[in-house]
Amino acid sequence: MIKPKALKYGDTVAIVSLSSGMGGDDMFYYRYLLGKERLEKIFRLKVITMPNALKGSEFLKNHPEKRAEDLMQAFQDPKIKGIICMIGGDDSIRLLPYINYDTIRKNPKIFMGYSDSTVNHFMMYKAGLVSFYGPCVLVEFAENKQMHEYTIDSIRRTLFHVSQSIDIAPSPKWTSEFLDWSNMKNQNVRRKMQHDNHGFEVLQGTGIATGELIGGCLGVFKMIIGTELWLEPSEWEGKILFLETGEDYPVPNEVCYFLRNLAAQGIIDKLNGIIVGKPLDERYYDEYKQIYKTVICNEANQPNLPILYNVNFGHTSPVSILPYGVMAQIDCSQKKLTVIESPIERDLRSRNGEVRDER
Repeated sequence: MIKPKALKYGDTVAIVSLSSGMGGDDMFYYRYLLGKERLEKIFRLKVITMPNALKGSEFLKNHPEKRAEDLMQAFQDPKIKGIICMIGGDDSIRLLPYINYDTIRKNPKIFMGYSDSTVNHFMMYKAGLVSFYGPCVLVEFAENKQMHEYTIDSIRRTLFHVSQSIDIAPSPKWTSEFLDWSNMKNQNVRRKMQHDNHGFEVLQGTGIATGELIGGCLGVFKMIIGTELWLEPSEWEGKILFLETGEDYPVPNEVCYFLRNLAAQGIIDKLNGIIVGKPLDERYYDEYKQIYKTVICNEANQPNLPILYNVNFGHTSPVSILPYGVMAQIDCSQKKLTVIESPIERDLRSRNGEVRDER
């Protein structure tokens, strides 16, 4: 896998809208401005917004080719060192006919997003580029009142600092509280935080499992199965699969059917481990646990496959970043998750890769 260069303050990053165009809608534009401002002030980055990213929901819904055009132009522009998604949505898959994998491969740079951006991450993986399942502009960077320190720390440690080991620890608090974005007054209201009573849980498995990370939003996976983005059977060998559920709150049976599909394809048999994100609102928390144990242990007959549950990535805040295509390790006895390979390379032109908090 090709690793992008580390970010440093003063670098230019681009904002793209590859699915929903809501960042350009009047009622949500203020959140775009806030997310952009925090990228500039907290991380001292220069931010440009690609030409079509703010044209609104209706335009971008009707023009997937323009969304893809922004992505391809961002990769081709040598000034741009990172690409960050505005938000997710539900139709990034429509960009598929317009993607040039050679362009991505020949112009490696940081790409970050989550949820529907799972599709885009599989595009990066097909091109051979390490990418980052993590914060987007309208949600994490524009978090109500202020960004979560846990999220800020993950961004700094993962994207700015070259390290051969990145420990991902449980966040002591979390929130899934919904505050209506169309009411600007809510921006000054901090979402209510809940104490985490679980930490990371090991559902099954012992010892240490090591493998290359790949995964994303479970609901989005269904759109890429069978496409050119779906991995060949041999490519799943030795992977650690990370999965999380989004704001559609899939009922336990949906999770069950998806895992059964992976088992029927022979994918479960090839994995070295599974990482499961904290469910939104902790809805179906115990039910999902039982589904994973039942399907993986009993139906797929893999009782020793490590499953680490309740990890902070995806739709419940705050979030850590999981990089695609690099090695990670699950320590079952310690209930620990560690990225054991640097997902970025040092930019030799940089004198100092540190990011200072300018808040």
